[in-house]
Amino acid sequence: MSRQTTPESVLTQLPGWESASFRELEGFVTNRPYLVEAGGRKAVLKIDQVQRGAPFNTRPKEAQIQSAAQKAGLAASVIYVSDTVLMTEYIDGVMWSLDCLEDEANLDSLAGAMRKLHSLPLSGRTFDTKGAAREYARNIGDSHAGKVEECLRKIDAGPRPHNLCCCHNDLVIANIINTPKTKFLDWEYACDNDPFFDLATIVAHHNMTQQQSDYFLDAYFDGDGARWREQLARQTVVYDALIWLWSAALPKGKV
Repeated sequence: MSRQTTPESVLTQLPGWESASFRELEGFVTNRPYLVEAGGRKAVLKIDQVQRGAPFNTRPKEAQIQSAAQKAGLAASVIYVSDTVLMTEYIDGVMWSLDCLEDEANLDSLAGAMRKLHSLPLSGRTFDTKGAAREYARNIGDSHAGKVEECLRKIDAGPRPHNLCCCHNDLVIANIINTPKTKFLDWEYACDNDPFFDLATIVAHHNMTQQQSDYFLDAYFDGDGARWREQLARQTVVYDALIWLWSAALPKGKV
């Protein structure tokens, strides 16, 4: 039996972090991250006991994409990565909450950050929405069979990518921070996808009003948002179906 990786076993290998203090951060669903502090520096440490696979990135692929995003001013820098460990600088700033979406200045900043994100080099891995949906569906009980089939049909009927580009694929407010520049956290799903998936995540996951959605689209498309409402609506159907499957597949108490 292989020995489990622990924060101590990782930190003792990293110069300057050998005597770091750490504590587990709570409230995370797919991660068990630790806040690490040493010599006035803070970092976030994520440890897996087995190597990750789709729909997640491997940790090296996540680090590659996050490093490209960091160069564009969108993410924290990577300190250390292995097949099962990722350690990144801790970002100080204001975490977003729902009321941030009511501020037009925040929406302008978010739209600008997302345009930068969608201009990053392609990652070489495409997000497999249909594959992720079926993986989630396999972990849902038979009592929801009707709803599962409905969601799978909606995802299968979804639009082809309008313009494949590097996407975050998990742009919920918990992953957005102002430093004061808008940056993104948790790049574990990031890879190539339809940019409208990221836009739909912002709009659908947070139940934006039509007024908020219209303003956000105009901000992203430099005043030409109305032309893209139908494309956004079609991708929103896909997102809503996928997030239902993801939520239903979680063990009880994890949502």
